[in-house]
Amino acid sequence: MDFLSAKRGYGEAINYLTVNADISQLPYHAKQAFLAWNNAPEIFGIKVIADIPAFTIVVLISVLVYRGIYETKVAGNILVLLKLIILLLVIAVGAFYVQPHNWSPFAPNGIGGVLKGVAGVFFAYIGFDAISTTAEECKNPQKDLPRSMIYALLITTVLYVLISLVLTGMVHYSELGVGDPLAYAFEKLNLNKLSGIIAVSAIIAMAGVLLVFQVGQPRIWMSMSRDGLLPQRFSNLHPKYKTPKFSTIIAGVLVAVPALFMNLTEVTDLTSIGTLFAFVLVSGGVLVMDAGKNNQQFKPKFKVYYLNSRYFLPIVWLIVLSSIYFLNNEGFYSFFEKRNFINWDIFKHQIPFLLFLIVAFIISFMAIVKKYSLIPVLGLLTNLYLMSELGITNWLRFLIWLTIGLILYFFYGKKHSKLNI
Repeated sequence: MDFLSAKRGYGEAINYLTVNADISQLPYHAKQAFLAWNNAPEIFGIKVIADIPAFTIVVLISVLVYRGIYETKVAGNILVLLKLIILLLVIAVGAFYVQPHNWSPFAPNGIGGVLKGVAGVFFAYIGFDAISTTAEECKNPQKDLPRSMIYALLITTVLYVLISLVLTGMVHYSELGVGDPLAYAFEKLNLNKLSGIIAVSAIIAMAGVLLVFQVGQPRIWMSMSRDGLLPQRFSNLHPKYKTPKFSTIIAGVLVAVPALFMNLTEVTDLTSIGTLFAFVLVSGGVLVMDAGKNNQQFKPKFKVYYLNSRYFLPIVWLIVLSSIYFLNNEGFYSFFEKRNFINWDIFKHQIPFLLFLIVAFIISFMAIVKKYSLIPVLGLLTNLYLMSELGITNWLRFLIWLTIGLILYFFYGKKHSKLNI
């Protein structure tokens, strides 16, 4: 448990115990936080609570990535295989304990709640763009990378849906606000042995995700360094292992140290909005490159299936707006209530969505007028909408990171970019 979660949970527990002195009746997360805070050692009166397992896992993964891509590939394959076996076991066993009445209401927070959830867990899809950073180590990247991404996307989507159905069918959704909901569900049904296996598999799953992150980030920095956007040191390869040594070490430090203290939800939300923004840039980049395909000096080495936005985008908008009106008309009308615009505490949370509406109108207008390709336009609009669902707090944190990146670019990258030489 991290420091912030323990402190917050301890406060909740104290408030609860002033009314009810029985600690056994505390909610699960508050009880764990209370015990962690109470039993934590102190240095100069400051509680020392650090997620040592998370720190250790990141360090071990960073060492593995540093050693080489082959070792990383073997370890990744093993972790993915173990993860798939556990997930299939969960689906097969859990299906016998599904209670259909737990699915009622099926979407308690409506379409808006579903999309907020999608935005919140979008960090899980960061691995798909991280795959592209291994292009140099592929035998046939133009053929292998698209196939691997599409296959992985299909497989994981099916597994996500099945796991969600089984989990919410076993235990009512209102009880799943815990750190490891799968293990909790099986423990509640007295399947303790299987619960322990699932808890271990959660570590394996997170390790597999971290492995992809730690492979991708150093190679992104390596590519940026080769373009002059970062110092040359970031693209230096290890003489023996042929991996970006300095980039790998820096990535390990920047992930391992915050893992000791930071709250998981805050980290995943920030990761999600960063991932969505990366997808926005990719979709916009496809439009820019597609617009320059007739330029003899600029010939993109890929093709995106073309559908004329002038004919198809209005139809898409009509379907979307009709679905929102008929499936979530209460949410549609509540957005335009006067209190949402005169009360700052409420209005500030509406700002990301209002900005999305403005940007979406501009993009749609330009796409129709200039006959942009429909697929990247839909990518832009979809990812921008999901970003708007992550709340003003995440946007402020994201803007801080974006500002830091822009400062680095304008004070170093822009001057040293090879495009300017």
